[in-house]
Amino acid sequence: MPAQFTVIGNYVSPYVRKVLVCMDLKGLSYEIDPIAPFIGDERFTKLSPLRRIPVLIEGDMVLNDSSVICQYLEDRFPTPALYPTDITDRARARWLEEYCDTHLASVLVWKLFYQKAIRRHVFGETTDEDIVAKAREEEIPAALDYLESQLPPAGYVFGELSIADISMTAYFRTASFVRYAIDAQRWPRLAALVEKVQALPAFQKLATLEEAMLRMPLMEQRAALAAAGAPLTSWTMGTQPPRKGFERME
Repeated sequence: MPAQFTVIGNYVSPYVRKVLVCMDLKGLSYEIDPIAPFIGDERFTKLSPLRRIPVLIEGDMVLNDSSVICQYLEDRFPTPALYPTDITDRARARWLEEYCDTHLASVLVWKLFYQKAIRRHVFGETTDEDIVAKAREEEIPAALDYLESQLPPAGYVFGELSIADISMTAYFRTASFVRYAIDAQRWPRLAALVEKVQALPAFQKLATLEEAMLRMPLMEQRAALAAAGAPLTSWTMGTQPPRKGFERME
């Protein structure tokens, strides 16, 4: 049976990871063109005018933005529910998702992972150590203080697994690629939650594929993923040399 959906986006992206985890939990099949936005060709630009990942395709429908995609999947496939039933909890879950997609992404992905991995290994540039130091010493701790204050003493944020738990964990997984780990002494609730969610089969399946391509040059990642059994498309939009622009992941 052909895959129900096509996803465009790299396995290392926390935004892509969030979508793929939701799809796995809902039992949805997909094929993926695992490109980074930096190498997307003009076909990619037509589908994603802001040159961001992930993109979800179903027939003639094209959706951009991970939060839009996850909400669509929830509305269309409501079981298992990944947003709380209670209206207040649902609003809080959406806020935590937004906080992760914006501020947590800024400090963990753009000021840490991008500086230490993408700038160095994709664009051949020197890491801006001042940006990294400020993120590690000031901005990341402040973000983690806030998240710690939002969590219960144990378990998932709203009792059952939700988009809030998935979103938080997705970003710390990407940060781990540049050896960032939550200090469990300082943020015990957050550290325990991320460990619990990362142990779920949906995250573990992706971790196997992430590790297969993590340290590969962009143009070699597809072959590595094929060897690891990733559900790849028969085509790719990742045909351009790495280039800068206003693209990012979302």
